[in-house]
Amino acid sequence: MGLDSDRLRERMIQRLRDQGIQNVRVLKAMAFVPRHQFVDAALASRAYEDSALPIGHSQTISQPYVVARAIELALSHLPFDEPPGRVLEVGGGCGYQAAVLAKVFAEVYSVERIAGLHQQARRNLFPLALPNLHLLHGDGLSSAGRSGFFQAIFLAAGMPDIPLDLLRELTSGGVLVAPIGSPRQKLVVVRVTSGETQSDRPTYERREFDEVSYVPILRGLQK
Repeated sequence: MGLDSDRLRERMIQRLRDQGIQNVRVLKAMAFVPRHQFVDAALASRAYEDSALPIGHSQTISQPYVVARAIELALSHLPFDEPPGRVLEVGGGCGYQAAVLAKVFAEVYSVERIAGLHQQARRNLFPLALPNLHLLHGDGLSSAGRSGFFQAIFLAAGMPDIPLDLLRELTSGGVLVAPIGSPRQKLVVVRVTSGETQSDRPTYERREFDEVSYVPILRGLQK
């Protein structure tokens, strides 16, 4: 798309500002990632619209506002004295949100359960050469094979209730951002408010924000 892509991306960033996105780090990351490279060539001209688009396997790429909003919410709930650190994305899809996350956080682990989408994301992300982004094929709701804790966890698919197993993978002060609810979903932020030592019992603070519409999350692996 050449220069057309640059102009359309600039318009997208201005639209995000008009929609209330203010975090400079988030806006710079959104401006960096070429969204048209993550959709089918036939949809490239629509890549910078504020809409979800099909990416195959009955999945969609999230609309730009929702991606920016989720990341901005996470940053606004993290401790100010800590730089953005290690994060987990569950439901990596075509790799678009993972790329944006990698321009905001120091280390990103993105897990996708559908093998075809996992390979698609690898192809999409290869030209961007993001050394801090790790793509994994697996069940993102399972902690098997993961070690350590995350400062933030992002769910890119909807769940009826908060996934308690994922909350246990957050650091003290860490946040989970997820579309929660059925049939209506809200973008929910859950923050760990205690549990700094192993003897402490962690407590959580939950806040609800925008109404959203995500495909439902599924367990297990798929080809």
